[in-house]
Amino acid sequence: MSQETNEGTQKDFTKSWVNSSKFLFYLQVFCLLSFVLGGCYRLYNQRYKGAPTVEVQKSSQYKPEYK
Repeated sequence: MSQETNEGTQKDFTKSWVNSSKFLFYLQVFCLLSFVLGGCYRLYNQRYKGAPTVEVQKSSQYKPEYK
């Protein structure tokens, strides 16, 4: 009877610090990886798409052209 109780406590998450620490470690790795990948995805979606083509008046250019 004591072996069954001992096996039950070994498998219990709150009683076995080895199993709980492994679980918490992998949970931290998963969360960190998801935050990094989510940040990379957001940066990719909001990336710099280049300078827009702006029409500048002829009179305000470096070498202005007048009529």
